[in-house]
Amino acid sequence: MDGLTGPAGTDPVARWHARGGLLPASRVPGGDLAAVAGAADFAVLPVGAVEWHGPHLPLGADLILAEGFAGESAPGDHHDAVPSGGGTPDGTATPDGAASPGVGVTPGDGVAGPRGVLFPAVPYAACPGQTRPWPGTVAIRPEIAVGYLADVIEGIVAAGFARLVIVNGHDANMSTVRAAMEWVSGRRTASLLLVNWFQLVTPDETAELFGPLPSRGHGGAYETSGVLGFAPESVRPGVAPDLPPKPKLPVPHPYVLVESRPDPWQGWSGHVSLASETAGRRIRELAGARLREILRAWVAAPPPAPPTDAPLPAPPAGPTATAGPTATAGREEP
Repeated sequence: MDGLTGPAGTDPVARWHARGGLLPASRVPGGDLAAVAGAADFAVLPVGAVEWHGPHLPLGADLILAEGFAGESAPGDHHDAVPSGGGTPDGTATPDGAASPGVGVTPGDGVAGPRGVLFPAVPYAACPGQTRPWPGTVAIRPEIAVGYLADVIEGIVAAGFARLVIVNGHDANMSTVRAAMEWVSGRRTASLLLVNWFQLVTPDETAELFGPLPSRGHGGAYETSGVLGFAPESVRPGVAPDLPPKPKLPVPHPYVLVESRPDPWQGWSGHVSLASETAGRRIRELAGARLREILRAWVAAPPPAPPTDAPLPAPPAGPTATAGPTATAGREEP
């Protein structure tokens, strides 16, 4: 009996089909792939990094956050979707093996939630020069990252998942993922969505959580609290001093500034002492709800048209006007 018709209580694919949530792609039998892709609302790809964030955060902080928020994308009975980064997002297996219900879903209500298929995370990334010299950072060249991501994204789309959301936990992935998405969109019929978890909570909201001191730096209070919201056992509070980040330029306009080594800097910066597990739970709640709001609007939107290699419109039908004495009467040539 195939996965979609097997008993919903014993077969993970049948359970996902009946109840929704997240189904790990790595657990889908090859013979069930076409039916799973046809039933899925979207696929999910977390992308993170292995990078130094200071002595207080794990090297996989970005991966924990990407996988954790990816697990928030389709609440429901997806207790098989255990992230490798160590987080336990709602609906995944708890340490004692019991399943917890997804955020915003009433267990047993008989209504299938959204169906997502969770692909294994991309753990390695291009990393900025500011963190590459620090121990534990595993950086790949940007041109390798773009090509690798393009192949991964195209492979998921080719498997039948025309909608793919990429949940990102690493700032430097914003450019490489975007470039890869643009490349694939010109080759395959696909709707590709990039969501950066750190953009889902506003600066005003982080100021409410942490006070007036800057909190959104690399390895700072915001990111540290985010990791505390998913994997508190991986954080070492009190071992990193507060390093006030370099002030932003005194202009109201957007810009991107890349410097070799801002000062102060020890491979991280920020007021780490402001971080807390309570703030992390609030960040997880806010960002997770907004991620699901984005996904609902995206899935409800019309699908894209297929790519084409002939972007210019066809010439209008009918006879073509011929320039002549009557056609140019009254005109003055320059």
